[in-house]
Formats: sequence, C-alpha cells, structure tokens
Amino acid sequence: MTTSAEPLPGVAAVPAAPSKPADPVAAGYRIPLRVPQRRSDLLTTLADALDSPSATAGPANVVMQLIDPPVAYGVMESPVESGALYKHPIKRSRTTFTYLAVAILGNAADKAVYRAAVDTSHRQVRSTDKSPVKYNAMNRDLQLWVAMCLYIGFEDTHQLLHGRMSPEQRALFYRDAAPLGTTLQVHPDQWPATPEAFDTLWIEMCEQRIAPTDETRDYLRQLVDLTFVGAVPAPLKVFSRFQTAGFLAPAFREAMEVRWTDSDQRRFDLFWRIVAVGNRFTPQVLRRLPYQLLLTDMRVRNRLGRPLV
Repeated sequence: MTTSAEPLPGVAAVPAAPSKPADPVAAGYRIPLRVPQRRSDLLTTLADALDSPSATAGPANVVMQLIDPPVAYGVMESPVESGALYKHPIKRSRTTFTYLAVAILGNAADKAVYRAAVDTSHRQVRSTDKSPVKYNAMNRDLQLWVAMCLYIGFEDTHQLLHGRMSPEQRALFYRDAAPLGTTLQVHPDQWPATPEAFDTLWIEMCEQRIAPTDETRDYLRQLVDLTFVGAVPAPLKVFSRFQTAGFLAPAFREAMEVRWTDSDQRRFDLFWRIVAVGNRFTPQVLRRLPYQLLLTDMRVRNRLGRPLV
C-alpha cells in the first residue's frame, strides 16, 4: 500500500494549482463596489482620498473597529471621559479626523506631537478585573486592526468617487497607507507590504475579530441609529442608518443583525454615483479643505499649548 506523496510509477505528477489571490469581497469582508474601472493613466495616492464625502463612511468605520470586543470595551469603559464617544461626539470626531489628517498630510513633527498626545490618553485605557475581556489601548495588534479599518474606509470611498483601481493603481494608492497605524504604536514590520498581503491579513483578522457581544452590539446600535444624539429628525436617522449599513461588508452586517436587501444596494450605488459626479466638479482644494483645516487647527493648538485631544 502506497503511503508516500510521491507519484506512482509511470504516472505524471499533477502540478499543484496556483493559489488564488485572497478576495475579501467574495469572503464577505469587503463591500461590493459596482463602479467602472478608472482610466489607466489616472494615478492617485492616499492623500487623494481625503475627499469631504469620505467622512460619510465614518460611523460604519467605527462599527468595524468596535466589532472587535477588546476595542469595544476599551471605548466603552475608558476612564478618559472627555473623549467619550456618546458624551462628546463632536470632540471625539474632531480628534479622530485630526488624526487622519496628521497621519496622511502631516510632517514628521506633526506625527510625533500628535502621537504623544494620543498616547497620554491611551495609557489610561486598560482593562480591570471587572472587564469582560482584556484590553490595552497601547496594544499594537489592536491598533493594527483599527488602522486597517481606517484604510478600508478610504479605499472604499475613493473608489466609489473615482472608479475602481487596477492592481497597479492600487499599489500606488496603498504605498503611503502605513502611517495610519505607525503614527501610533503599529510597527512598520506589522503593516502588510503590499495590497495583496493586506487582503490576506484582513481576511484572517476578520475571521478572528468579528465577534460582538450582546453588550457591544447594543452599544454600536446607538451609533447606527443615532439614538445617542437624542432629538434628531427622522429622515436624518434613516439616512445615517442607510449609509452606515451600506459601508458595512456582509459579515459585519450579519454580526450586527442589520438587514440589507438588493434594493438597498441599488439605492446605495445610485446615491454614490450622484455624489461622484458632484465631487468630480469640485476643486481638490475644496474637497480636502476640512482635513487641511483640522491639520492647521492642530498646529495652532500645539503652538498655544492647548490640548490636542
């Protein structure tokens, strides 16, 4: 009886099938993008993704980050009251978008000073004996997960607004993405070297981290439905929930128990086709203005000795 992996005498060995590139969309971990391929001569970098409409994906990105229980409980139990998501949503949004502006547009000095400010808050965020899960906001792996979520938000919105990127275009776009994590504790060696390596790691991490508890799911539903804001017009709540659900990949929607139909997807696609037209005729300086203003605000605060976060 033959037990080795060697081919039988006279039988040609069958070459192993080449492994296919990881496909996060097919795996249910990325949203489908029904947009045309962009022209081959249109090359963009991550800074070109700082279009104002990209902020619409913000709530969904927070859900993605906090769907990992250690990240969620770190936010929910944080002793840094001034940065509480639901108590100070405007301040929390400002500091988050400022971080993005610094990581993508800032110079080395900007990154260093903002990292020091964020670290001051993060050092206070640690689990206690009463915490359901262990967490530490200075943990590099948790920050890597958050940074990868941030990158996906930019890549998705950029392609919705400007068309699908070819592998070559995506490689250039991805080239400057590492500072989304390395501006904090993520080590450069942790950040995937190529978009293809990113896809592979993203699938692995999603399989491990998409595991909300009932408590964290209820907490995130307040963000999806805007119930934490209080008196918000019903149409705004409907719009927010629709956009948030649209930017969540199927696996995230399923974990959050969010219903999404083919009709919803068609409306989502149509909405972003319309936004893309308007964005195309808006000068880049205006599209990027909110991020530039936040970067300027951070620099002014730093010179005046005011808190940055």
